[in-house]
Amino acid sequence: MNQIFEEISKIGIIPVVVIDNASDAIPLADALSQGGLNCAEITFRTAAAEDSLRIISSKFPEIIAGAGTVLTVEQAEKAYDSGAKFIVAPGFNPKIAEYCIKKSIPFAPGVMTPSEVSLAVDYGFDVLKFFPAEISGGVNMLKTYQSPFSNVKFIPTGGINAENLREYLECRNVLACGGSWMVKQNLIMQKNFYEIKNLAAQAVKTVCSVREK
Repeated sequence: MNQIFEEISKIGIIPVVVIDNASDAIPLADALSQGGLNCAEITFRTAAAEDSLRIISSKFPEIIAGAGTVLTVEQAEKAYDSGAKFIVAPGFNPKIAEYCIKKSIPFAPGVMTPSEVSLAVDYGFDVLKFFPAEISGGVNMLKTYQSPFSNVKFIPTGGINAENLREYLECRNVLACGGSWMVKQNLIMQKNFYEIKNLAAQAVKTVCSVREK
């Protein structure tokens, strides 16, 4: 497994961030860091994503900052140039996969079905985004994948929150959980970074309680 994903595995959570204004990047990153959550996936759904990723990558080297919702090679290039330490996609795009392999960028393509998992494994990927997690079978599906795909770790994303986080983290093939409940878009827009810090700290506490077992 790639070293970056090993570090993310230790953290246990990837905050999925939708940021509309790059000026919020620094206080957001500071809130996550103060909450003990040194990881962030900046989704490429907004015009501010590229600048936000560049700011966080340069100003907060302790944070493992990556790019999410990457749909094209062009977006992958922008993410790479902005300092992304990893890239996540909602589905499997062979062109993005080949670009990330060429550039040695840690890449977690999105999968849902056994066929998609098999395709990603054939490309050499052993960390995959399971998306959308909850409506695709959730924990039960992940447990089903443990035997046929014993060397694969998953990042379940989609429908994960503070209430079901523990259940997902207890699956032995879960590398980390992706979620936005601690970095909701409205919290960022309202500049409620204090609440983000508290929610991040609570999420970290849950991870620690699971890992201590």
